[in-house]
Amino acid sequence: MIHISNEQLLQHLPFSSLIPALKKAFCSDITTPIRHHHDYKNPKESIDSTLLLMPSWEVGKYLGVKLVNVSPNNFKYQLPSIQGIYLLFDAHKGIPLAMMDAKLLTNLRTAAASALASQFLSNENASSLLMIGTGALAPYLIEAHASVRPIKKVYIWGRNPQKAEKLASKLSTEKYNLEVITDLNQYLGKAAIVSCATLSKTPLVSGKYLREGQHIDLVGSFKPDMREADDAVLQKAHIFVDNIEGATKETGDLVIPLAKGIISKEDFQADLFQLCQKEKQGRLSSNEITVFKSVGHALEDLAAAKLVYEEVVEKI
Repeated sequence: MIHISNEQLLQHLPFSSLIPALKKAFCSDITTPIRHHHDYKNPKESIDSTLLLMPSWEVGKYLGVKLVNVSPNNFKYQLPSIQGIYLLFDAHKGIPLAMMDAKLLTNLRTAAASALASQFLSNENASSLLMIGTGALAPYLIEAHASVRPIKKVYIWGRNPQKAEKLASKLSTEKYNLEVITDLNQYLGKAAIVSCATLSKTPLVSGKYLREGQHIDLVGSFKPDMREADDAVLQKAHIFVDNIEGATKETGDLVIPLAKGIISKEDFQADLFQLCQKEKQGRLSSNEITVFKSVGHALEDLAAAKLVYEEVVEKI
């Protein structure tokens, strides 16, 4: 078994390769059980931590499982909230092939999945992006969206303006102009694409500020009591998800309005499987508002791990 470093993950998983790999995976025969989700007490904190186990396999080829701990209060210790490892096996003989950092792998494949969805759901001429959240995933989401759309302007909002400034400084580039904002509602209707990646339990994206033609990318809210968008967003938009089974059980952005009768499962237009396999269409007009809710899918991890493993082994 080899250890794949973070440097190798970054080197061999550029979005130009990873996004097409995910699209191919969503069209492939890959088995992915719904992820195991276990909250457990964390006595030293005032909030539970969460254990996630995400298996996926391609018969006779590869099997992978991601083991992740989410500790929301880790910011107090200057640590990422997500910690974990990914293990890749030979699905034929069961031999462990590689181990890699789950956090970085997750950041890369999650951002790639959002960009893949954006290819179907955002307007092709989308040139502005509002990034809500300044965590570890934010820079990858910005880079991924900019790799599939002609992004020229990026607005960044975070609860901590200093972290937003730090992120903007880190991303300083000639590709697009960066601006840190403090009034979120004022800018919600200004960006062609709004990407939100937070651990918020109360909505940050308010539907009353949205305008025609926007694409909303909701990436946080991985538990039933978390929400990033209010009811009005879902009522105004056409809703798309990465996978319907997980989306209707795990994320408060959908579970809560479903329980309240604000939306129904019939309001879901398609998931990434249906979009990639051309069973259903994405955006139908330049004026509609689209929402993509990402809950995460172990198929995405397997596709990324397989890609980086084969690239690394080829160079050994």
